Amino acid sequence: MRKLKSGIYGLNPLLDGGVNENSTTVVIGRSGAGKTTFATQFIRRGLQDGQEGIFVSLDENKEQIIREAVEMGWSDILDSLDDELLVFIDASGREFSNFIRKELPAFVSEWKGSNARIAIDPLTPVMWSTKDLYEQRDLIGFMLKQTRKVGTVLCTLEEHGQADLAGAETVIPMYLADCVIHLRLDHDESAPSRTLKIIKCRNSRHSQSRHAYQITRGFGIILEGIERRKVATAKVPSQLRQMLLTRALPKSVLERLEKALEGLTDEDFRTLKPEALLDLILQEYQDA
Repeated sequence: MRKLKSGIYGLNPLLDGGVNENSTTVVIGRSGAGKTTFATQFIRRGLQDGQEGIFVSLDENKEQIIREAVEMGWSDILDSLDDELLVFIDASGREFSNFIRKELPAFVSEWKGSNARIAIDPLTPVMWSTKDLYEQRDLIGFMLKQTRKVGTVLCTLEEHGQADLAGAETVIPMYLADCVIHLRLDHDESAPSRTLKIIKCRNSRHSQSRHAYQITRGFGIILEGIERRKVATAKVPSQLRQMLLTRALPKSVLERLEKALEGLTDEDFRTLKPEALLDLILQEYQDA
């Protein structure tokens, strides 16, 4: 699967190289966590690589988002607007069901297959537009399916008092998304503490840890203390292959296990030792 650079400094190694192309990512966080900054960095990085950008605003108007980008030190976004490489869809204040089901498909039909980057900021007003959970799921699902026809999608979502992400406003978007990133903002007496965690990422390895980040003018979101990625070794898969050859397992099982080990590294097994893994395999297949 092709990876796209996220534009977030330090995030790509945590996603095994970047965001999966033609996927949907949902970034969840409280007000002030940096969600719109995240979305703008994502779009801006694509523009730098020659991709078109589409910013769908469901809350703030176009002028406010552009003003915040310029204040961040990203005045080059104005050039992309002049060159029509960046398009804004201001849906703030609209009737969202009508916008998603009628206006959005017409727009998508013109841009289908353009391999653009699409930011939807935020999904929250769509969730608030109806209390019916089925309707929420239907609207969000339809919106993500349509926009993914245009390229790679990143949405933001407001978090309201549910630190464990178990609130009703987060469950449906988290279920529908391919990748979920949580921006956690904690306030203390001295300064706010910000951390990022990748909750899930389909079809890709990803970090399981929480990582501190800061927001800096000119750079945006920067993850702190990211060590240079170590070269992935494959000692555990290699040792396991040798051990399997000494066991009386059917040829079909050995071939299946050999295929399963292709491309795996020690990171995939974390703390699992080859001896312990061998015992688990034998328990499953010894009488096969």
